[in-house]
Amino acid sequence: METAEQQQRESVNASFSQGTLAIEGTDTQNLPKLPPASEPESQWQQISRQVSQVLEKLPEYLGSFFSSYKQPLTTVGLILAAIVTAKIVLAVLDAINDIPLLSPTFELVGISYGTWFISRYLLKASTRQELADEIQSLKNQFLGE
Repeated sequence: METAEQQQRESVNASFSQGTLAIEGTDTQNLPKLPPASEPESQWQQISRQVSQVLEKLPEYLGSFFSSYKQPLTTVGLILAAIVTAKIVLAVLDAINDIPLLSPTFELVGISYGTWFISRYLLKASTRQELADEIQSLKNQFLGE
């Protein structure tokens, strides 16, 4: 009897190692079988699964965010572009100003243009009126009448 018990245990152990448990002499073809139990997810697997789910839905999130805040985002983008452009222009002017002969030349050009503008438009009343009319026509062109 002891050998029969050992044989039964061996067959049970052999069946158990294959993922199913059966007793010798029974028909297991028609019995429902459960899949083997999956191992619990580790913390890293859970985190990676959550990250992949967030990255999967990221285009939808960004699309809805941009459609909701299109005007403020455009305004912020234009302000940032203006700041970057101003910094680049100032850096280029500073670099040009460091060239030895260009700085005095630009100052001379500026002084001579200022002198011409004052003598052309600001000394006489008729030319001041002409300048005011020109400014008004430019305003009307840009802003409409």
